[in-house]
Amino acid sequence: MSTTLYTTLDSPLGTLTLTGEERADGCVALTSATVPDQRGAVTVRQEWRRDPTAFAEAERQLKAYFAGELREFDLPLAPHGTDFRRRVWAALDTIPYGSTVTYRELSDAAGSPGAVRAVGGAVGANPLLVICPCHRVIGSDGSLTGYAAGLDRKRALLALEGTAAAEVNGGES
Repeated sequence: MSTTLYTTLDSPLGTLTLTGEERADGCVALTSATVPDQRGAVTVRQEWRRDPTAFAEAERQLKAYFAGELREFDLPLAPHGTDFRRRVWAALDTIPYGSTVTYRELSDAAGSPGAVRAVGGAVGANPLLVICPCHRVIGSDGSLTGYAAGLDRKRALLALEGTAAAEVNGGES
């Protein structure tokens, strides 16, 4: 059984809690990046080990992203989820920086056309806030629907990326 490692990182979204598992090669694969008031946020457990150095590269890349200097993350990831959810999360990774897609377009990209609600559930369960860009998914009418960390954070991330959707007022245009 692998040891869960964690650290925290101050960010423009609030304190991010990063968790990961040590791999056989000594690297740490990220399992989550969440903020405390996010739906589905991780709660640090007593048996976990705090190890900021294990997340140095993730911290470097996140700081560069928030500074507008990084458009694509290159980190080992190991989110826990069903095959369907992992397929949806992989499809999220194909959405280019500064772009958005609808839930319907994402369901097509994930190989599940017509499964828009199920895809929405998988997006809402994404454990890798920012890194796996679920903030780039919008409603079919262009509204900023659903974001486990709150619409203000979604809007802030889209604004950082220069996305026109950031100007949308949560569907209340």
